[in-house]
Amino acid sequence: MELHNATLEAFEAVTGEGFRLAFDDGEELELRLHEVRALAEQPRGNTERIPFSLLFTGPATPILEQRIYPLEHERLGRLEIFLVPLGPVENKIHYEAIFT
Repeated sequence: MELHNATLEAFEAVTGEGFRLAFDDGEELELRLHEVRALAEQPRGNTERIPFSLLFTGPATPILEQRIYPLEHERLGRLEIFLVPLGPVENKIHYEAIFT
């Protein structure tokens, strides 16, 4: 899936599923899509997409820094997503991605 084609509905269909993050050194980390949330009821600006956010959960360590990461999902394919760490919650770290 191309990010410009990503929709709220596409991610809602995979809520609860894992996304694999592969680092350059061969290490891997799984992030689980915890929540998909609409940020508006209608598209904004020049886009036809309703703005939405994704909330991922990952292990307590390592804590990923804010930047773009390549995430792989078996149905959605490879996506380059900008993740922002929100902090620890119940021995896990939450990360948010926003699509406008």
